[in-house]
Amino acid sequence: MNILSSICYGGDYNPEQWPEKIWYEDARLMQRAGVNLVSLGIFSWGKIEPSDGVFDFGWLDKVIDILYDHGVYINLGTATATTPAWFVKKYPDSLPIDESGVILSFGSRQHYCPNHPQLIMHMKRLVRAIAERYKKHPALKMWHVNNEYACHVSRCFCENCAVAFRKWLKERYKTIDELNERWGTNFWGQRYNNWDEINPPRKVPTFINPSQELDYYRFMNDSILKLFLREREILREVTPDIPISTNFMGPFKPLNYFQWAQYVDIVTWDSYPDPREGLPIQHAMMNDLMRSLRKGQPFILMEQVTSHVNWRDINVPKPPGVMRLWSYATIARGADGIMFFQWRQSRAGAEKFHGAMVPHFLNENNRIYTEVTELGKELKKLGCLVGSRIKAEVAIIFDWENWWAVELGSKPHNKLKYISIVESYYKELYKRNIAVDFVRPSDDLTKYKVVIAPMLYMVKEGEDENLRQFVANGGTLLVSFFSGIVDENDRVYLGGYPGPLRDILGIFVEEFVPYPEIKVNKIYSNDGEYDCTKWADIIHLDGAEPLAAFKGDWYAGLPAVTRNCYGKGEGIYVGTHPNSNYLGRLLEQVFAKHHINPALEVVENVEMQQRETDEWKYLIIINHNDYEVTVSLPKDKTYQNMIDGKCFRGGELRIQGVDVAVLRERDEAGKLESLSKFFG
Repeated sequence: MNILSSICYGGDYNPEQWPEKIWYEDARLMQRAGVNLVSLGIFSWGKIEPSDGVFDFGWLDKVIDILYDHGVYINLGTATATTPAWFVKKYPDSLPIDESGVILSFGSRQHYCPNHPQLIMHMKRLVRAIAERYKKHPALKMWHVNNEYACHVSRCFCENCAVAFRKWLKERYKTIDELNERWGTNFWGQRYNNWDEINPPRKVPTFINPSQELDYYRFMNDSILKLFLREREILREVTPDIPISTNFMGPFKPLNYFQWAQYVDIVTWDSYPDPREGLPIQHAMMNDLMRSLRKGQPFILMEQVTSHVNWRDINVPKPPGVMRLWSYATIARGADGIMFFQWRQSRAGAEKFHGAMVPHFLNENNRIYTEVTELGKELKKLGCLVGSRIKAEVAIIFDWENWWAVELGSKPHNKLKYISIVESYYKELYKRNIAVDFVRPSDDLTKYKVVIAPMLYMVKEGEDENLRQFVANGGTLLVSFFSGIVDENDRVYLGGYPGPLRDILGIFVEEFVPYPEIKVNKIYSNDGEYDCTKWADIIHLDGAEPLAAFKGDWYAGLPAVTRNCYGKGEGIYVGTHPNSNYLGRLLEQVFAKHHINPALEVVENVEMQQRETDEWKYLIIINHNDYEVTVSLPKDKTYQNMIDGKCFRGGELRIQGVDVAVLRERDEAGKLESLSKFFG
């Protein structure tokens, strides 16, 4: 879905923080910087509705008109991100309560219980008033519902939530006996005889029943999603042709974004990688995940920062050129929009030192605004990219419910982080510029040749059969340690790990050996020895062949990595956490077997992705090095650099340090004269 015909460019705009004379100056500066879309009214409930049932739209009318007169369109917020002070005073029981019974007070944001009846009623009234007011305004291009749902209050434990949780459980399990069976409540004498005996998993003396806690993750995700759906229903009714979204937050554990994504028209998300980390690998990974949520549909980066944030221990700025570089890295992975928080840096409040497109000190030649303006001018040339897609032959399984389950307490290794294990596999694809999608275990896998399942601890009913069919049809399934352990209620599969995946992998795991943080073992294979950390599985072969074995400890010589032929494909099991060298070599062997290659071979720290339409291929090359590199392009093809407009035949292309190239490729060699005429 295309919001605009060009790349969306702009940011959050909060005019209510500024006098009216600034609005005109902002509009002029936006026009100069190439801004075409701003998010407006996100935190404006108290300004729009200053008292119960009394609405003031005059200021917002004027702002929207000023922006539209300057060629800036609106991603209009529903203003529900924070309840106003008058609402909290009138309904103090709307404030959320944490697991220890502490009430979270007014004075920050997101101070509401998602299951409070009056909250829901007042939100619906506000959203309808805004939608009816602006439904015909030509500036309105998109709806921004709430803001960063659950960012600060992801779980409430008040009595409203307790009542709603019991109702949710009744709908899920039907009978109290079924719930007791699924939760295993005979352990520690936790059996329930009546629904009213069940409470949210509040603070308890020791470990909470993990099945109950897992269901509370599901329940709170569903409760917060219902808030979004109530707003969405009104917006769809009043403005059926205006796209609806809400900004996601990438690696955000509390909300199941695969579930949420089916209800938005376009995925938008907020990303703030730390410059201290060097290459923004997790940022790239989350871009690929966000693109994958709606099966490859381009997304919008709704928030990033121009320079530095304000909420880390030390807030390091992006050096010159890095904001532009990372923006193009986002476009390379499927973005049709680059937006910022925020347009003008706040003078007061908790985010006054958070960077912005217009900083506290503004002359029109300062570094930040100059970089913003230069990027805006470049992005105007890239409208041809809008709607283009990425084709991947490799997928990584990412499952939110598995994330919740695997990080619950009382595990063999309670310092394992799901995101970290996923990223260790993703990193090897990133370094090799192999395009990758993210999928759920139940998704259609037929278009992929290789599927990687890092720490798939939970396998729900039917998912094993989907994976089995993928392998039988010729795919390679690579599974990491601590996979196939439990069902959807966190109950262990008996008969040997990895439970329902045993036949695909041709092994059974008898025992786990979690490693202390300082422990390093080694594995050996035909091509050498490699370090391994975190974990070892005691693996017995049941049809599989060993690819590597442990060198040390009491299980020396036992398999560490195995391969099993199944149908036309193969299942590979990695029963430890090998270092990058081994993991990279293993994946290279798998990719070679399936003839999976990057679109171009490039040097280290050069990121490259290919976006495609039915007619064109676009190569986006990002040089993260601070020195010039040379890229070899096929000599039988012709290209145009979309940034400077120059056409050329393939061969050596030089890219300066901290710079990018966006190339439109022609599938066969053509005449440069006609190509130049076509491009103008």
